[in-house]
Amino acid sequence: MTSGQFRSTVWDPLLITSQIISMQCFYYTLLGLWLAITHSILYTGSSVDNVFKYDDLHFRDANGRLTVTAFLLNALTSAVCLLFIVRRTKQCLDFVASLHILHLIICWIYNGVFPNTLSWWLVNTISIILMTVLGEFLCMRTEMKAIPIMGAKADL
Repeated sequence: MTSGQFRSTVWDPLLITSQIISMQCFYYTLLGLWLAITHSILYTGSSVDNVFKYDDLHFRDANGRLTVTAFLLNALTSAVCLLFIVRRTKQCLDFVASLHILHLIICWIYNGVFPNTLSWWLVNTISIILMTVLGEFLCMRTEMKAIPIMGAKADL
């Protein structure tokens, strides 16, 4: 182990790839759940368009605002997934950026056009900030927990 580091880092592409895929799956699953919950308020149906279509993320009407709300709530719940899947404060931003870059590419393919709406960029930027800050906070709390070294119940 090199001096000055708490843990040694090992390059494990299989682990990183599986973490990215897991985060992507949880992100879309939770987003679908939040869309179903928020759209049930107005009894409007949610579809795949709500996830990938640029025009559905807007502030013009209640349906668009509910979609925006679902995206922001999803950022908060996905930060909890960072805690269980990534578990490292230093890697939270990397995984959030990877997740949103993949989301950008999927949206680009789905729409056939690069995103050009300000609301889509605004919602995703706020989502990145929320998810990163909360994920780092949660991971930092678990990393900073005291490790018992000696005590009455220490089993060596």
